[in-house]
Amino acid sequence: MRKFIALLILLLATYWTFRSEMPQSYSGSDTPDNQFSTERALIHVKAISKDQHYVGSEGHAQVRAYIVSELEKLGLQPEIQKGYTLDRWGGLAKPINILARIQGSNPGKALMLLTHYDSAPHSKSYGASDAGSGVATILEGVRAFLSEGKEPKNDIIVMLSDSEEIGLNGAELFCKQHDRADDVGLVLNFEARGSGGPSYMLMETNGGNKALIKGFKDAKPPYPVSNSLAYSIYKMLPNDTDLTVFREERDIDGFNFAFIDDHYDYHTSNDTYKNLDRNTLEHQGSYLMSMLPHFANSDLSELNVAEGEDDVYFNTPLGFFNYPFSWVLPMVIIAFVMLIGLIAYGVREKRMVRREIAKGFIPFLASLLISGLLAHFGWQLLLKLYPGYGEIQHGFTYNGHVYIGFVAMLSMAICFWWYRRFKSEQHLSSYLVAPLFIWILLNLAFALYLQGGGFFIIPVFFGLISLFVLIRQKEPSIVALALLAIPAILIVAPFIKVLPVGLGLKMLALTATFSVLLFGSLLPILGSIRRKGLFVVLLSFVSLFLFGRAHFTSSFNKERQKPNSLVYQYDMNTDKAYWLSYDKELDSWTKNFLGDDPRSAGDMNLNAAYSKYGSGYRYATEAPAKAIPKPKIEVTKDTLVADKRHIELCIAPQRHVNRVEVFASKSSLFYTLTVNGVAIEKDEEEEFVLNRRWRNKVLSYYFTDQEPLELKMEVPTDQKTELQVLEASFDLLENELFTVPKRPANMIPKPFIMNDAIIMVKDLVIE
Repeated sequence: MRKFIALLILLLATYWTFRSEMPQSYSGSDTPDNQFSTERALIHVKAISKDQHYVGSEGHAQVRAYIVSELEKLGLQPEIQKGYTLDRWGGLAKPINILARIQGSNPGKALMLLTHYDSAPHSKSYGASDAGSGVATILEGVRAFLSEGKEPKNDIIVMLSDSEEIGLNGAELFCKQHDRADDVGLVLNFEARGSGGPSYMLMETNGGNKALIKGFKDAKPPYPVSNSLAYSIYKMLPNDTDLTVFREERDIDGFNFAFIDDHYDYHTSNDTYKNLDRNTLEHQGSYLMSMLPHFANSDLSELNVAEGEDDVYFNTPLGFFNYPFSWVLPMVIIAFVMLIGLIAYGVREKRMVRREIAKGFIPFLASLLISGLLAHFGWQLLLKLYPGYGEIQHGFTYNGHVYIGFVAMLSMAICFWWYRRFKSEQHLSSYLVAPLFIWILLNLAFALYLQGGGFFIIPVFFGLISLFVLIRQKEPSIVALALLAIPAILIVAPFIKVLPVGLGLKMLALTATFSVLLFGSLLPILGSIRRKGLFVVLLSFVSLFLFGRAHFTSSFNKERQKPNSLVYQYDMNTDKAYWLSYDKELDSWTKNFLGDDPRSAGDMNLNAAYSKYGSGYRYATEAPAKAIPKPKIEVTKDTLVADKRHIELCIAPQRHVNRVEVFASKSSLFYTLTVNGVAIEKDEEEEFVLNRRWRNKVLSYYFTDQEPLELKMEVPTDQKTELQVLEASFDLLENELFTVPKRPANMIPKPFIMNDAIIMVKDLVIE
């Protein structure tokens, strides 16, 4: 009975860990005016996500007009900021930012509420989560704040930025050109990388995080979900947000609040009002309604006083905890010394046996190794068995959560199998040394290379207390041991799920690793079970059930649509046209154009085929040439000044286009290069601009209106300048020159590539 109670405690702790991460209900329209209402916020989400609203689309202008109207209803005076910017990836755009100001009583630093209102291009995303949810959170939160009628101490700047999806251009425009950029002391940015799940707080700071963490805790958000390891990983990934620009350009600190679950909806046409998790939106609102009044009345100039000082931080259902980075290594050393001391004490008291301590490493390391390898290579095998998974470029399938459960259960079954063979219940104290030692080694690695993960030492200390209890008592209370194991569950269990959700199912090996590590922390309870074979069978059955469920949900249907791609590309140099696709497997819709036996696309126009995930054209089939209006490409000036040749080039589309790309051969050099009045900067030690350009790319120009692209360049006098111009519109399915049917209900446009596009390519040589 006591073992049953102990197991029940572990199960309840696990349930509590995940359930407490976010609200389990959401506020209705009858919520008091001075409180955030998810129902009221959803009205904004619905209006914003009626249609796709990427930069330059008709829906883009409509969403902008809606936001301006809603700000005016709040009694604010919206300001429009518009101008050309060139982002760090060579993207030229003319973002249209929407700003409003709530005046404070003090002339100090201002608090900025930030999100973006443009949706992702190419994939017909409706942008309900990314970032309609952010716009709705801010509009509803500001309404509730203003209903109090209280004047804040700090100015509050509301910024709905533009062109975030194509290169953070709106944030760049504000930081470099707005006269109030220097006034901002802190930014609260609301983002999404999925359509559900808890919202994670991720900080952006050039200095230490100590003051930011203190401010975050003082604001008392009801569901704080964050840890310093997550941000350490986030900083290593190519997933910048608008807030990154504020940090890099203006040294302005801030908080990102972003949810990442249901990742398969990210940047797809499934990012809809219907699919946005209401409880997730409630979570975003809970952050804003705690942060806004706190930081609107705080001295924001104090946030940078702790520059260089960092804290480890993490959340549990018991609260949000932090301590200095300087504690991390000493805590590891203390834990190691305690372990050595307990081993010596246990051996002296004849409660531990050296031989059994050594044997205890076999089941634990074997479980770690086998589970990790099975998860890693198993996923590679699954990609071959279910090739459709490869079409989901960001790596999280519709049944991804089932695979996480499958790997976790299988890993636990492997642990029970190994510990059953070694009869761990007879030498619990001796066998507990191995997981504690491995945990300490892991924490040492964190202390030396990734201090943000230093909080994993906390379960180790509770494990050491359990080891002491096992040594001291011949019949220790298993219920007491279960209570001592709760911190391990609260801290470790979330990582079993969140790592493959955030990083993709290629990281299932981390699910297996953390499952085994957690099992090791729970060894005083799980290792004491005599009928481990029963748990092997039970967990194996559950894992097989989950694998079966994953199998029967592996195909595509109306709820789990297959991402696919189709591009029409016309080569103005050869007067030839092609149907092209990025897809690894063609389907009934793409075969209508590429046929049953298309040729490999090979290296056909690698410039056009670039994508975030490195995918290129897979298949190509010749297509009939269409009477598409060709762009007017004209050299308007070509003169020699001193030892440099000055060339001005105008590229004027003769149809409605969304994007123009310009590429230059490696042999083409530029002393200076200016596009639509914006000079491309060069490194001080470099003689030429773009001397280290990647894939020959000079720039991408995204059209807000149909203004031509004008380039001014200085090149060597004897140079043969070789350029390629690529003009693209995203209207393949709507263009009257084509008869491309709509996709069936079980298909969606593939994101992260130039999709559903009509592309014109022209080579240009200026001799």
